[in-house]
Amino acid sequence: MSATDQVPLPVPQSWEVQPSPSAVRPARLLVREVARFWAVPLSDDALREVELCASELIMNAVLYTDWPCRVTVRWTGARLRVEVADTSLIPPGGDGSIRSGNGGRGLGLVAELAHSWGWFPMGAGKVVWFESAPDEVFNRDKRLALLVNVAQSRIAEPLAFSA
Repeated sequence: MSATDQVPLPVPQSWEVQPSPSAVRPARLLVREVARFWAVPLSDDALREVELCASELIMNAVLYTDWPCRVTVRWTGARLRVEVADTSLIPPGGDGSIRSGNGGRGLGLVAELAHSWGWFPMGAGKVVWFESAPDEVFNRDKRLALLVNVAQSRIAEPLAFSA
């Protein structure tokens, strides 16, 4: 196959999300719709996981900054990559002093559901990203066990701090 026979990749889609919890749902749904529009080879379960991971990263940007964040979705030909750029210089997971019911548990969920994830500093902020690959589809039992584990840890953490 020559270089001229290759199918061009879709143009990455990027948009601004206002710093409001009510802006998270439409943004995560748009991530999923972009992937569907591109017909990326991810199952419905995998797309729900993408949506959940996107929601976690967007919510973190909304909760910990007072500025809009930027969401970018791209298809690499092998993986769906979602990036969330915000204005905070604090690495994902906090600086160790933030203790809440969320307490970084969402990033654990992203680490478990995504094929890979990470972050890098950019200008006066950072970009947190994850990638999902078609071969990383979880079966329903594994996904359910993971979600139950995260939910239980979110319930237990506030109890530990109130004692």
